[in-house]
Amino acid sequence: MNYLSRRCKSILPYTAGEQPQDKKYVKLNTNECPYPPSPEVETVLKEFDAGRLRLYPDPENKKLVSAIAQKYGLEDDNVFVGNGSDEVLCMCFPAFFDENDKVAYADVTYSFYKVWAHMFGVTSHRIPLDEEFRLVYGDYLSLDGVKGIIICNPNAPTGTALNRPDLLKIVEGNPDKIVIVDEAYGEFASCSVTSCVTDYPNLLVVKTMSKAYALAGARCGYAIGNKALIDALKLVKNSMNSYTVNALTEKIAIAALNDKKYYAGIIDKINAEREETADSLRELGFEVLPSSGNFIFAKHKQLSGSEIYFQLKENGVLVRHFKSDRISDFVRITIGTHEEMKTLISEVKKIVRRKD
Repeated sequence: MNYLSRRCKSILPYTAGEQPQDKKYVKLNTNECPYPPSPEVETVLKEFDAGRLRLYPDPENKKLVSAIAQKYGLEDDNVFVGNGSDEVLCMCFPAFFDENDKVAYADVTYSFYKVWAHMFGVTSHRIPLDEEFRLVYGDYLSLDGVKGIIICNPNAPTGTALNRPDLLKIVEGNPDKIVIVDEAYGEFASCSVTSCVTDYPNLLVVKTMSKAYALAGARCGYAIGNKALIDALKLVKNSMNSYTVNALTEKIAIAALNDKKYYAGIIDKINAEREETADSLRELGFEVLPSSGNFIFAKHKQLSGSEIYFQLKENGVLVRHFKSDRISDFVRITIGTHEEMKTLISEVKKIVRRKD
């Protein structure tokens, strides 16, 4: 007897980046931060009372919510927190879409959007990026029958970004639609619309502590927006799981948010390393898309994406390869430390020489 639902039988789940255990790799495949979290986070870990773990955390995570609200000059009612931005984004679907509603997003973007749409019976309306893999804001201004829009900005996996004025044109041009802006990589760019959430009742910005804050293992994400949107997310959350952010994660996330100087230094180093690596790859015959994230998206004139991926992996360097239409010749390379990127370029040089 088959006990699975029709939806469970038909869904194709998201494939997370590899976390291999067979040997030690230079790991440049999942856009993790190459540097440790703030020393203030380490202090919290050392001083945390393990006895507190027998108790449930604050279901409203008031202290963390207040820290985030203070960071953006908002009220606590404008903030929602969850177990990573993936959970927050997932909760957006039952909060804002009914079955058979349409949600619009780019054809080449974070592939989890498609999975969540399928899971909640929402129809995907995919809008092609242009030939240079950029989002064209005009394509999002006349979307009949669409209930909402999701924009990853800077975009993943391409790294390209829509500038702030054009992004706001989409928000302003769709007052009857919710516009969800996924800013997972926003700290590495200058296109954030976080300061605009109180001006636009249809704008929700989702962010994460996993990338710039080096807390991918702690699982903390959040949304900021109009109180009505935040209340909808709270309703969904409290219908699923009252305790999404644990007590330890709450404390270390607050510590990270308070150490602005440390993280500004990390971001500067990653951005500088990104540009240096992109230049090195171009000298080796790669096309590298302009990136505003902590990664680059590149393809070679003579080598397929799968060739580059497998040969690098064989030699201890792990990057991400997607088999999807339009981007199968590309690899996505997370920016690591200077030494890690030197190793990457050294191994890429060997691959290119063999091809020549």
